[in-house]
Amino acid sequence: MIAMQYTFTLPADYDMGIIEKRIADNGHLMDGFAGLIFKTYLYARRDCSQSGSAENLYAPFYLWHDVQSMNRFISGPGFQGVARAFGWPQIRVYPVLAAHVSADVAAAVFAKREITDIAPFSALAPPDQQTVSDTLIEVTAWDTTNWKKIHFTAGRNPPEGDGQHYRIGHISLSDAVMETD
Repeated sequence: MIAMQYTFTLPADYDMGIIEKRIADNGHLMDGFAGLIFKTYLYARRDCSQSGSAENLYAPFYLWHDVQSMNRFISGPGFQGVARAFGWPQIRVYPVLAAHVSADVAAAVFAKREITDIAPFSALAPPDQQTVSDTLIEVTAWDTTNWKKIHFTAGRNPPEGDGQHYRIGHISLSDAVMETD
């Protein structure tokens, strides 16, 4: 599996209603995309106490079965439309160490992404997932270019603690969402 994310930082006075409408109008277009496990349409408002974000963001997070499916999306019309609308993003791609997707994944409303350093010469064994009852998605991956651990979670309730907090506007799922470990 491969995790993927790109982020658009939008101006402080940007009407985030435009992002919410874009998600509402177009989010379903990725539903059932071959090779996609999920795409969370994430956004954060700088004026929202639940996200605690210092910036307005649009930052979809994807989990793919394989690199071929991811490449088919990146080279296709959906991604080209996003790039035309918001600019050419830096796409971050991460090998996945562990993933859990609940059967209730569509009920997720909030998400959090934590990025932590991996100390030089530390053990690189896959971490134990520490899923809490509200967690409907949990993905642990790593950025081996910068030696960072990526921990992404999503659930029904606003997340707590450090990391970037988001709202989920829509979740696109493959035709066969299953529990993955």
